[in-house]
Amino acid sequence: MLPIRTLERITTLAGADPVYLEHLPWTEAGQLRAQHGGLLLLPLGATEQHGPHLPIGTDTLLAESACAYASARTGVRILPPLAITVSAGHTTKWPGTFSLRHETFIAALREIAAWAAATGWRRLLLVNSHFGNDASARVAVDQIRLAHLGHLQVAVRNTYNLTPAIWQAFVADADDLHANKAETDLLLHLAPELVRADQIPAADDPDRTAATVFSYPVAQTSLNGVTGFPSRATAADGAALFATIGTALTDLVTRAQTDEPPLPPDHWNALPPV
Repeated sequence: MLPIRTLERITTLAGADPVYLEHLPWTEAGQLRAQHGGLLLLPLGATEQHGPHLPIGTDTLLAESACAYASARTGVRILPPLAITVSAGHTTKWPGTFSLRHETFIAALREIAAWAAATGWRRLLLVNSHFGNDASARVAVDQIRLAHLGHLQVAVRNTYNLTPAIWQAFVADADDLHANKAETDLLLHLAPELVRADQIPAADDPDRTAATVFSYPVAQTSLNGVTGFPSRATAADGAALFATIGTALTDLVTRAQTDEPPLPPDHWNALPPV
């Protein structure tokens, strides 16, 4: 659950309260399956170091904040976020990082989807804010859509690249970014009380991966867990960026409620023998 002050900021911005499925009794949850196309939002975050200035729950807070805004605008229900996911790339160098194996994370997503389908939900949108989850989440989506063909629509979208403009804001100071300006911008807007502002001026650490051939864990590329320039961050930039993310996700959620396969069911099975 989001910090109270963060939730209040989002509610004020959206003009309504988000709807959390976990806050409802089963009787009401069952009645809601017929609304909004049977769509559920599942925030995907992480529990990992975010430099000396941001909380280890940064990615979870960002994913849930985006879902809260979209839910408040559309009425679509939010599932409890997955807060421990795939963070092994941060290694054990910095305390506060916890990770699942990739296959464990994929299995968890498949189980959640299976329960959603079995209990009558028709659509599941994974809303991810952690770079390390992307590849595994896409594998899970590929498996889920085949396992529940015709019964459950599923997709994953990343809050950091919902539009080209959002992506450019995230990579403006580092391609291999982490705890950088954009993430710090957003936290200064959404949860300034969780930011260690006194640590920001010395937190900058440049991206060292531009000329590399191989992929390296963060402990081999960053001195303090940061990649980018959080010293350039402002709450005003965070407000503008979050408004852009929230608007883009709201549009996506609105379309997801009625999205259907382009071709009807009689095209889905294998072709008959020639």
